[in-house]
Amino acid sequence: MAKYLAQLILVGSQVVGRAFARALKQELAASQAAAQSTGGPRRAATNARTGITLEEAQQILDVDKLDPELVKSKYEHLFGVNDKSKGGSFYLQSKVVRAKERLDEELEAVQDGVKKTRNRHEN
Repeated sequence: MAKYLAQLILVGSQVVGRAFARALKQELAASQAAAQSTGGPRRAATNARTGITLEEAQQILDVDKLDPELVKSKYEHLFGVNDKSKGGSFYLQSKVVRAKERLDEELEAVQDGVKKTRNRHEN
């Protein structure tokens, strides 16, 4: 009887161990996928520094792609419309400024990446 009890405990612990290992692997894969989808540590640091995500900045300035001229024109329009002397909101104006700063940082990072790629191909 003790032999069967020991075997039962051994098999049960193996099953639980395998299930735990499988769950751990799935969780690790999910966390890595989530980290890649958010842009990694560089983007997270930029989000923390500016207080706004890239997606939020694009929504505020109503831009779909990172085009410097489009960002500048949308910024100038929204900044002027929300000028306090014209009856606008300082709060909205500050949101527009933060969105432009965030998009400028992203544009700068993209340009740096292009320069690094060109330098690698030239060497």
